[in-house]
Amino acid sequence: MAGHSKWNNIKRKKEKTDGKRAKIFTKISREIIVAVKAGGPDPSANHRLATLIQKAKANNVPNDNIDRLVKKAGGADAGDYDEVVYEGYGPKGVAVIVHAATDNRNRTASDMRHYFDKYGGNLGTVGCVSYLFADCGTIIVLREGVDEDSLMDAALSAGAEDFVTEEEAYIIKTQRGDVYRIQSELEAAGFPVESAEEEKEPATWVTLEEAEDIRLMNLLLSHIDDCDDVTEVFHNWEEC
Repeated sequence: MAGHSKWNNIKRKKEKTDGKRAKIFTKISREIIVAVKAGGPDPSANHRLATLIQKAKANNVPNDNIDRLVKKAGGADAGDYDEVVYEGYGPKGVAVIVHAATDNRNRTASDMRHYFDKYGGNLGTVGCVSYLFADCGTIIVLREGVDEDSLMDAALSAGAEDFVTEEEAYIIKTQRGDVYRIQSELEAAGFPVESAEEEKEPATWVTLEEAEDIRLMNLLLSHIDDCDDVTEVFHNWEEC
């Protein structure tokens, strides 16, 4: 989309999540429990767990908390969570993908259907919108005080796939599974990483013009994100 700024969308997303650190830890905790039960507690032999530990650190979760959680995840009292993906449409056909870790599929599916129906959308079948997204990782480094050429060289040498310069920030694109490793390498080289996330990048964006559609879309995303079962939400709404 002409004029689309990755940083503007990412900044708004970051501003919304900065005040929800406790909820972010709850969501990551469920993902770690699923990963440990599937592949064991050793991150050197469990790539998914290693990635989630890096994700937890990227969200400022203390190492002691992470260690306790990994140990607890292998126990009988950790809970039994399944990973589920929901896909649907918001107002005016905005594509939405929801990842969840739930101990009650019926409850979570009912909640998702209720949110989509109530706020101007509809819950679809798996695959109905995922083709509109590509898996990737996104690392943000603010431009102030950072030499562009040095950062670009370090990022590409670490395995980054793309480097975009915007007015306020550098946007580094990576393979989804490489984002936290590359973040660590950049930080070790002295670059101040603002944020790093595994994402789904939309191929196209949808702009909402009507105030009511914008209101409903905000409510839909807010209610989905507030659900404890939900671990990640992706959409292609261009938030102007």
